[in-house]
Amino acid sequence: MSSSRLADWLFGTEPKQRLRLVQCGTAMLLVLGSVLNMHYLVWAGLAPMEPTAWWTLVLVGGFVVFFITIRSGQNLRYAEPSLTVPQMVFAILCAAVAYAIAGKGRGGAFPILMVVFMFSMYSLAPGTVLRTSFFAVAVFGVTMATMAWRNPAVYEPAVEWGHFIMIAIMVPAVALLAGQLSRLRDRLRRQKKDIAIALARIQELATRDELTGLINRRHMVELMEQERQRGVRSGQSFCLAVIDIDGFREINDKHGHAFADELLRRFANEALNVIRISDLLSRWDGKEFLLMLSNTRASLGRTSLERLRERMKAVAIEAPGSGPLHLSFSAGVAEHRAGESVADTVQRAEHALINAKASGQNRVVLA
Repeated sequence: MSSSRLADWLFGTEPKQRLRLVQCGTAMLLVLGSVLNMHYLVWAGLAPMEPTAWWTLVLVGGFVVFFITIRSGQNLRYAEPSLTVPQMVFAILCAAVAYAIAGKGRGGAFPILMVVFMFSMYSLAPGTVLRTSFFAVAVFGVTMATMAWRNPAVYEPAVEWGHFIMIAIMVPAVALLAGQLSRLRDRLRRQKKDIAIALARIQELATRDELTGLINRRHMVELMEQERQRGVRSGQSFCLAVIDIDGFREINDKHGHAFADELLRRFANEALNVIRISDLLSRWDGKEFLLMLSNTRASLGRTSLERLRERMKAVAIEAPGSGPLHLSFSAGVAEHRAGESVADTVQRAEHALINAKASGQNRVVLA
């Protein structure tokens, strides 16, 4: 089995779950380090063997359960899918037990506690981290007091007081640091999201017409050139249609710019409901639109425009003070010829549009 397949088998492929499993797996590695430290204390004669063996079983088994829970997806049922707080609480309790059974080597339990709070910065809110630190101080305080009362020869009260003061100062301090790092992480995440939104907006403004939401002229020129190059490779043709709304200038003069803008938006929306998904409609110049029909011959292109023209005849827009107004347009259609430029095809479509206007409007003319 390759290393990538093994990693997928262990951590899955879903990005968020994979990150949670990696964090849990890293915690398990640190746990193994703590286990080795405790067994060194056993070897050195500072800690009893049987309690340490049971402690090892519980600690390693607990983190294995956390790992399996996340890997199986059962963690998704909980409000905190990363299970960071349960893992921290479990690790704190195990560290306190290690402190209780390590005897003269009990100082080795403190680094475990510090590492626990370093992991909190990845997914917990600062308030949660601070509350967990108070829990750790309370657990260790109770453990120290209990051991000083039960075994004062090893757990000397004066020494335990010193240990407790150190824990009471250091753990909240580390928690505050982890909380600040967590805030910094959240701020960077928000900034990254804001930047992504801003870039998407800039991209939209650069490629879309603000009034109609259609592709703007500059971007349409790029898309038409891409279609031309695709046609050179595949041998397929495409059509361009220049569409002009009939009587638009008079409508604008009579009913005002606001109504004229609404008419352009209405035309764009209705047209998008008629044309194929593979076709592209753009705002070309004021009251003109340009439609690119991919993989289309002239006869089929004209049929598509006639279907659109019939659809527009059924559209009625309430004009202020004069009742419903029916949309109509004239269009010139040109099939792209092998070897000619996109600009030449557009020019032929514009000449066909002029012929359509001269022939009485509300009609489609082939170049």
